[in-house]
Amino acid sequence: MTRETAIRAATDYLDHGGFTADLARRVAIPTESQNPDRRAVLGDYLEKEMRGSLEALGFTCEIHPNPAPNGGPFLVATRREPGARHTLFSYGHGDVIRGQDAQWRSGLSPWQIVQEGEKLYGRGTADNKGQHTVNIAALAAVLKARGGKLGFNVVLLLETGEEVGSPGLDAFCKQQRESWGADLFLASDGPRLSPERPTLYCGSRGAMNFDLTVDLRNGAHHSGNWGGLLADPGIILSHAIASIASPTGQIRIPEWVPAELPASVRAALADCTVGGGSDGPAVDAWWGEPGLTPPERVYGWCSFDVLAFKTGNPEAPVNAIPGKATAHCQIRFVVGTDPQQFLPALRRHLQRQGLGVVQVDLARTEYFRATRLDPEHSYVKWAVASVARTTGVKPALLPNLGGSLPNDVFSETLGLPTVWVPHSYAACSQHAPNEHVLLPVMREGLAMMAGLLWDLGEGSPLQ
Repeated sequence: MTRETAIRAATDYLDHGGFTADLARRVAIPTESQNPDRRAVLGDYLEKEMRGSLEALGFTCEIHPNPAPNGGPFLVATRREPGARHTLFSYGHGDVIRGQDAQWRSGLSPWQIVQEGEKLYGRGTADNKGQHTVNIAALAAVLKARGGKLGFNVVLLLETGEEVGSPGLDAFCKQQRESWGADLFLASDGPRLSPERPTLYCGSRGAMNFDLTVDLRNGAHHSGNWGGLLADPGIILSHAIASIASPTGQIRIPEWVPAELPASVRAALADCTVGGGSDGPAVDAWWGEPGLTPPERVYGWCSFDVLAFKTGNPEAPVNAIPGKATAHCQIRFVVGTDPQQFLPALRRHLQRQGLGVVQVDLARTEYFRATRLDPEHSYVKWAVASVARTTGVKPALLPNLGGSLPNDVFSETLGLPTVWVPHSYAACSQHAPNEHVLLPVMREGLAMMAGLLWDLGEGSPLQ
């Protein structure tokens, strides 16, 4: 058997309907980790769906409770071969965001697979059920092609709380680290740079959410009687936000951005073009940090966004000055910044602006941290070469994903070199109604993963 045999077996899985059938079962399980009523369903996904699929491939599966009281369970699947020289650690998450059932367009449902042309719709198709389904199928294809052997050990961790910040994941991995004995990390989540181009990334931007509040008084007061006499919290909060970023989105707080863009990051992004395909929005070339290309702005730099802003009653405005205004904000940040300093620096900045009345609060205590494996690392070069061999094209190499993942658990807590191979694309409606994947991308993903896993069985990529 050969590498090509393994790749053909992986793509046949999609061509003959196996991928759609397996994913349909998984999508039908409503694993909404943001919905407390679905807590038991999270365990069902691991126990009733994933355990059997993995045990059929020779994995030993254990389901573990979460050390965090608000966290969902973990499934750890291990497969060890006598004499194997190294151990691969992989990861996926079985939870999804809320289904948003009523917002899907006619003919679609979050809990049912529907195919329209090259698009496969359903909640979790892109994030993350479709992606870990691809990777498990690629393992199966290599096992079949190698006569029941991989040539390496595997530890696969499936969690059920990624969409609520992965509570307990770091503590659980600290408990299990020594028993796993892994050497390197390979998994899939997030989008490609563009639908047409295979992509790898080496880490992720961090994300910190925080609230800004101006709370001046109880209740609202008639604007005719009190306009010009009572301070307007919405105006004050607007000035606070405007002081944080310029009219073109450039961050004005020095502690929120890195000192420089590393040369290895700039070199890796030199041939990258950001795009979401025909369904994606056009990039606003004038927005963000001046002097950087669009890929450098989203993969090499930090960004600040206002995710929600409320003052008064937006749904039914009245002629009254509100007493309170709030904004929910987010910083996406890269390696080279210190998130512990973000909010203290913001408070100092607001004081200097005469806006000390604005209250700053961290939205949640756990947040994803920034990580980045050097693009020049031997494992990264090996993975790029493997994907190029499979696809015949040079893949895009992103130093880190623009979004955020719990990659710090794998790179820092477990101490592993991390490479991600995403099988989705930016306009997939992830975290929105009408989530979907592109079948050609999934098919190529199956081929790439089969090639990577075959090559891993040939020898260690680590120097």
